Amino acid sequence: MILIGPLRSTALLAKQAASLDVLSGGRLVLGLGLGARHDDYRTAGVDHRRRGRDLAQQLVRLRLLWEGELPGPRPVQPDGPRLLVGGLGGPAYVRMARYSDGFVHNGGPPRAFAAAAARARAAWIDAGRPGRPQLWGQAYWALGDGAEVERGRDELRRYYAFARGHAEQIAAGCLTTPQAIKDLVRAYEDEGCDELVLFPTRPALEQLERLADALGGPG
Repeated sequence: MILIGPLRSTALLAKQAASLDVLSGGRLVLGLGLGARHDDYRTAGVDHRRRGRDLAQQLVRLRLLWEGELPGPRPVQPDGPRLLVGGLGGPAYVRMARYSDGFVHNGGPPRAFAAAAARARAAWIDAGRPGRPQLWGQAYWALGDGAEVERGRDELRRYYAFARGHAEQIAAGCLTTPQAIKDLVRAYEDEGCDELVLFPTRPALEQLERLADALGGPG
């Protein structure tokens, strides 16, 4: 849902996003952030110290490319795909309010989303933007028996191992029952979330079938 913007060529990203916007009939929403792994920057040969400044410049440049400077396919959406910005530090909210259409929260309980959403709305007002920002959230889930659930949690521990102790906290927050998923969806909606993206932790089609059953059933 969130790409690490500074690791990518802005011109190439603009062309790729424009192509996806055409293929999707103008439905692309592009989320950008800084990422949390220093080794990503080392591997890409990108200066980690400039990442915030680079992302702000990239957000401006993307709009300019989509509005007239881009060779190749033109986006279906007049100003280009909607842009969302992720991140929890003060500068992230400023970038979001100045250069994008909305904010993506990094996940967690509804109260954490509510606090981040309040900061996003405040930054939007401070920037003099009309209306309000789009607010997106995300959550991880794994449904099934105990072994399947634990495999899903293990995948989160592995993926977030760089975060050390925080990895266990993320794994513990994985939604593992239909009722937990329903409760989280309702709570995020109550806090003003416009779109909630649910990420499976197990690459299996039956996981999607279980999610559909969980969200479509009574309760």
